[in-house]
Amino acid sequence: MPDFQLESDAIAQGLSPVAGIDEAGRGPLCGPVVAAAVILAPDNIPPGLRDSKKLTARRRAELFDIISGQCHVGIGLASVGEIDDINILRASLLAMRRAIEDLPESPALALIDGNRQPEDLPCPARTVVKGDDKVLSIAAASVMAKVTRDRIMADLAREFPGYGWERNAGYGTREHLAALNTLGVTPHHRRSFRPVHNILYQDE
Repeated sequence: MPDFQLESDAIAQGLSPVAGIDEAGRGPLCGPVVAAAVILAPDNIPPGLRDSKKLTARRRAELFDIISGQCHVGIGLASVGEIDDINILRASLLAMRRAIEDLPESPALALIDGNRQPEDLPCPARTVVKGDDKVLSIAAASVMAKVTRDRIMADLAREFPGYGWERNAGYGTREHLAALNTLGVTPHHRRSFRPVHNILYQDE
């Protein structure tokens, strides 16, 4: 289970507040990539926080509401166009930077999930591999990013029915791939991703 040790160590060194950063949506074939930045209050940490992938959808939604109500949260997106222009890794880092910039106060330190950090951050940063499993602030960010993105995809599913985005969040499931072949490519699909690219250019 994640803990608050890295945050506590940083705060003890005068680095406060500390934000956890994570993203959701690097793998799907469509939709934006979404990042979240969360500053937890050391004396008011929501119970049961862990990597969003290890929580049920219901518990993620519950934690989303709790975190929204008692923590500082920033959300950043990178669009499908940006993903296709600069690649998904750079777009993910861009979304992370935007999430940090969206916080109501600038953190003294950002703890970022993974092994890469965005450029030109407004604060010092440290990367943490598998941080959503280790660091409570990053786990909180993983919940906020995942729920935000899932809700975006559910909204897009109503605009473009048949792809199952409300269930698959845009990942390349059998249902989604079948719909791509029968219904075609939408404006929300990532044209640089191979399954989409192959359909668009199958005659070349």
